[in-house]
This record gives sequence, structure tokens and C-alpha cells, in this order.
Amino acid sequence: MTDTKNMKPIKSIKEAVATMTLEEKLSYRATLLGDERKAVQAVVARIDKDKMAYDAEIRRTRELYALESEYRGRLVVAGVDEVGRGPLAGPVVTACVVLPEEEIFYLNDSKQIKEAKREELYDEIMAKAVAVGIGVVDNERIDEVNILNATKEAMKLAIENTGIKIDHLFIDAVTLESISIPQTSLIKGDERVASIAAASIVAKVTRDRMMVDYEMTYPGYDFAGNKGYGTAKHYEGLDQFGATSIHRMSFLKKYQTNKG
Repeated sequence: MTDTKNMKPIKSIKEAVATMTLEEKLSYRATLLGDERKAVQAVVARIDKDKMAYDAEIRRTRELYALESEYRGRLVVAGVDEVGRGPLAGPVVTACVVLPEEEIFYLNDSKQIKEAKREELYDEIMAKAVAVGIGVVDNERIDEVNILNATKEAMKLAIENTGIKIDHLFIDAVTLESISIPQTSLIKGDERVASIAAASIVAKVTRDRMMVDYEMTYPGYDFAGNKGYGTAKHYEGLDQFGATSIHRMSFLKKYQTNKG
């Protein structure tokens, strides 16, 4: 029978492990193996699960960088993506990102990442990227040229705003005829190419922050919550106050711009 007299309380073990990095957990794991208490062995199992998840993320990240890898070291490659093609209000926002040689983990389609993690990744991308460009095209231009053409204009702006010469573009599901840079268009590119995933995150965080700011200017539509998409609260605001100056009237045939 295990002598528990001189063993650490299980609560303190759990609290300690909760604050450790994976490397620290793996080192600490060795000291827990001799403790036969079920709760302690459950902590060991949790550490093993964390290690398996990390190993899986390494493999996923390697795959995410694979398509770009043949260009790296000899060409400047960038990923381009957009956010905001579907909302009823606000701009379409694009980003163009040139990633560093160092891999960034947990990149993915921004819609598949929780908000707190997106913000964390945004900061990491902005700190480490070789270059980042943002393109914004407003609702009036969307109404004028349609959302697809507006998206392409925003992508071109993002590419130009990187401020560097790019040799090859990876673009999510769009071909830019007005750009002479060699490009690869990929369906679901933000799940397949690291730089597109990074661009998706940058564009998403940028646009979300804009819509939160619009909530202050145009209360009553829940822009901070719905980011301009057609939720029940958004439609309630439209019914009560009419359309604002940031609404896409081509998406809202029923409403007129609220001049008040």
C-alpha cells in the first residue's frame, strides 16, 4: 500500500501542473509516476494527452507549411485572405501576410479559432511576420461594384500595403486578374496554407475590432456581437432604426439609409 503521509496533496499537484509549460509538465511527470494514487495517475494521463495533442499540432503545422516550403529561402511568398463578404453592414477586410522562416503554431481558418486564441495569434503574427498589409473596402464601394469585385480590390490593396516585393501569392479561393504576381488560388486555402491562415486571422481580428467600434457610433444593432451579420438583434435594429451609413444597401433591398 502506498504511503501517502509525505506525499504532496493532490490539489497542490493539480495547481502546480496547471501553471506549467508542456516541457515542465513532462519533466514533472517522472516524479509523479511512483505515486499510485488514482488522482495523481489521472494527472499523468492528462500530461500524456497534452503531449499527444502537441505532437499532432506539430504534424498539422508541418503540413500547413508544406505547400509554401518549395518557395521558401529563394522567393518571397505571401498569403492573402478576406473576411466580411457575407455581412449586411461594414467593410470587407483583407490581409496579406509574409511569414518568417520560424513556424507559428495553431494557425488555421480564423472561423475555427476561438476569439481569445485569435487575438493571441494576431499579436504573434504581427510581431513575427516579415510583412503585413491590410486592405479595406467600404460598403459604398461594395454596393457600387459588388462584393466579389470589392474583395478583389481589397486584396490588391493589402498586397500593395505590405510595402515589399512579393514573388508568389497564395490566395484563398480567388484569382486576382489585375495582379501580375504569380499566384496559386486554393479552395479552403486558410486550412491548407500557413500564410493564408495567418492572413485570415489578421483580417478577422482587424474587422472585428472595427465592428466593435461601430457599435459605439451606431448603437441598437449589436454590431459588437454580430460583426454586421444578419442576426435577430441586427434585424430588430433595422426594423426600429432603419439602415445606417455603413449598411450595404445591395444586401438590404428592403431598408433605406437612416439619415437621422
